Formats: sequence, C-alpha cells, structure tokens
Amino acid sequence: MNTTKLPKTLASALALSTLTFAPQLAQSQSYDTIAVEADILPGWRVVDGNHMAALRFRLKDGWKTYWRSPGDGGIPPRFDWKGSRNAGNIEAMWPTPTVFDQGGMRSLGYKDEVIVPILVTPKRADKDVVLKGRLEIGVCEEICVPETLNVTARLPAEGQKIDPSISVALADQPYSAEEAGVQKVSCSIEPTSDGMAISAEIKMPSTGGREYSVIETDNPLLWVAEATSTRKGNTLRLRSEVMHVEEQSFLLNRSSLRFTVIGGNYAVDIQGCSG
Repeated sequence: MNTTKLPKTLASALALSTLTFAPQLAQSQSYDTIAVEADILPGWRVVDGNHMAALRFRLKDGWKTYWRSPGDGGIPPRFDWKGSRNAGNIEAMWPTPTVFDQGGMRSLGYKDEVIVPILVTPKRADKDVVLKGRLEIGVCEEICVPETLNVTARLPAEGQKIDPSISVALADQPYSAEEAGVQKVSCSIEPTSDGMAISAEIKMPSTGGREYSVIETDNPLLWVAEATSTRKGNTLRLRSEVMHVEEQSFLLNRSSLRFTVIGGNYAVDIQGCSG
C-alpha cells in the first residue's frame, strides 16, 4: 500500500505500526516463553440450548492485551474457530476494558488476566461441542508482540455447574442503552476529503468522571479515528472520521454503528443511531 496517498492521520498510524512492528517480531524471539497463555473454560449448557464458555488469557507481569476495538495504539484480536465441531454461531462477549495511554495514543485492553465469555450455539443442543480456536492477539509491554495461540476444549452437553469466574466476567459487561437510561441517539454523516465524518448526540446520564468514547462500524476495512467527546448536562456529543484502508468508496449504515462510552463508574454499549 502506498501510504503517501492515504489521509495524513491514517498514513501516520500505518507508518507507526510498520516502524514498531518490525523490531517487535525480532524482539519477541528473545523471550524464553510467550507473554500470554490462553485456555478455554468449558462453562455450562444454558436452558435455551446455547452453551456459555469463555476464553481465559493470562499475561506476564507488565504486559497487556487488547479489547475488540483496541484504539489507535493497539492490535485488534482475531479469533478463528474453524475445525470446531457441532458449533454454529460463536459470539465473544467482551468485558469492559481499561483505557491506557500508550506513547501519546490511547488504547483499550486488559492486564494480568482477562476472561472473555463466549456464547456458542450448538448445531445439536443434545450433543457435546468441540471448540477449536486459533487466536491472533497483540500483547504489549514496552514493545508490542503479535501472538498466535491455539486452544481446544470439549463443551459437555450435560453435567456442568455454572462457573463463577465466567459469571463475574458477564457481570462486567457494559450496560445496554436501556439499562443506562439512554434516551435518544442521533447522528449525522457527511463526506470529507478523506472519507466520512460522524457526529453523534447521545442523551444519557454521565457514566462518571472523564468519559472515553469509541465508535465502531460493521466493516473491518473501515478505520475509525479516535472520537472526540464533550458533555453538557445529559447530552454527550461525539465526533470522528471514518476512512477506508484501501482508499475505496463506502457507505455507512446508521443502524450498524456502535458506540461505547466508558466512564469512571461504568460503560455503556449503544447500538445504532437515527438521522
């Protein structure tokens, strides 16, 4: 990709990623062990026939890994479940992340240990599920290292108790818009020279202290800049810019936009906005 043709902010981000990643790969070879270990907590079969399990990541002291939307200073995680048996839809349910300041850029993620619940829909509810995953994640200390981890576990159809550690991670999910008292979400989208600008106005109570906001789309080829946010009373205003990483034209569907607001007391997950 020729970054000289990209928007300045996107080109800078890609250039920084390129500059930092090459030494990271070489540096990671000097470690005796990888900086993170992962396994699957088998969980339990839910009354509705779905199965609640979880991924558990254990990190070395001083290292962190990233949330589903890692921010400008992070590496997005990717999970591949090919090879699993009796598994239909598999949904990761991310607990509320911590906001990190990383070399002047913000990132979102976790330290020490994180448990990510995964809701599995068996193709046959009366049969065991064999879950087999290839996990590509980034872990960072003073350098960032891409790690690929392979995990596998059998999820029994019967005889399991509720795992308290998974229950705690489920309780740490961001509130829904309804739970958080969100009254209205409106947004406007307008073209820019590099892509599209998103402006959103959310009528909702404060989440406590300084609030950090994230805007996501349903298209993995779209790069969303760090959102700026201002609050006045019960109104939170967000603004960001969206660009296509391959410099192609694109459309934005308001209903597919996802807003996460992280405050000092709790976080809120908001789906879609009106015009």
